Amino acid sequence: MTEPAGGENLTGVWQGLYSYAYGQSVSFVATLIDTGASFSGMVHEPSVYGGDTIFATLGGTRQGSAVSFLKTYEKSAGPEYASSVQYEGALNGDATEIEGRWTIRVFSLSGKFLMIRSAGKAAEVEQKVSEQV
Repeated sequence: MTEPAGGENLTGVWQGLYSYAYGQSVSFVATLIDTGASFSGMVHEPSVYGGDTIFATLGGTRQGSAVSFLKTYEKSAGPEYASSVQYEGALNGDATEIEGRWTIRVFSLSGKFLMIRSAGKAAEVEQKVSEQV
């Protein structure tokens, strides 16, 4: 498995928040698996229309610090979630934050998002590997 130039991969659990232009924000959790040239994952979040937690898949790429992915909701989320959401953002220097914009082109909707990953577990794993060498 090759790692993209410019640092760590994106594998891990990310806590996120996306915001609409009119002020409403929605929290989400994304679990990403980075395969070097691309990444995929699952997202769960509360429905903004009330009800249960909804789920989505995502797939994307990373080139340096530029991150791009498409989030597609499962059909069970309902017709309000039929359109995919495009995310474009930038990864920070220690690979713990992705910040950028999301867009639903069909409805001309867009807003900001932020995803944060805890560096604690990655550092713990890195230390254990170093001790074994």
